[in-house]
Amino acid sequence: MRYVDSLRAIRHSLICPVVCVGLIASTPAAAVPASLCERAAQDAATATGVPLAVLRAIALTETGRTVSGVAAPWPWTTHAAGEGRWFDTRAAAEAHVRSLRAAGLESIDIGCFQINLRWHGDAFASPEAMFDPGRNALYAARFLSELHAEFGSWTAAAGAYHSRTPELAERYTRRFLAHLGDVETGAAPPVGTAPGPRRGRASFGAPGPVLQAAAAPLVSVAAAATTGSLMPASLPRGSLLVANARALQ
Repeated sequence: MRYVDSLRAIRHSLICPVVCVGLIASTPAAAVPASLCERAAQDAATATGVPLAVLRAIALTETGRTVSGVAAPWPWTTHAAGEGRWFDTRAAAEAHVRSLRAAGLESIDIGCFQINLRWHGDAFASPEAMFDPGRNALYAARFLSELHAEFGSWTAAAGAYHSRTPELAERYTRRFLAHLGDVETGAAPPVGTAPGPRRGRASFGAPGPVLQAAAAPLVSVAAAATTGSLMPASLPRGSLLVANARALQ
């Protein structure tokens, strides 16, 4: 290798970790996991036609937390037995799920969009695979698409994503619409971009329902009534979910 090429190689090795990761590198390290949900939502929106704003608002409602001053979903999140938890690493979240299962729990919400292991685990190769932001987001988007076809609006689909029990769906929908409003007005910029003026609601940065203190959480997908949309009695059949479930593995 020529001397000048060696210099270029050294220079590239020094700057590539910054340049090659794009927007993620412009954010603090703690924001990087949050950006995984954002990117997964973008890819799922492109693949399914579900509006990106809807997917972003669902993810914020499910797992939103404030990261470096910006409200963002978090991929390493679980909810089980009334307790929502987020973890710094995927490995820690996976270990927690294994400990929950060892204790006999199977109704566990997992990942960016809080997919329930008991009712939807068969669509994934393993519980660990459910933490993959891309697979998690794609499954959520396909499910939302099914609900939109059934209910006729994204607002109604969002409520049913949580539960078909009216009061639970209504409560969830209020939070979803609050997040959707901030997403659409730019008060909730995608992770990796500089936050603009705060035009949204003062409560927007508060953790989503699965991250609330266990003493007073909103009811999560896992705690929905047996008629909830994520329960087996009402899962769409002969549709996108069934036809494409194994494609997520």
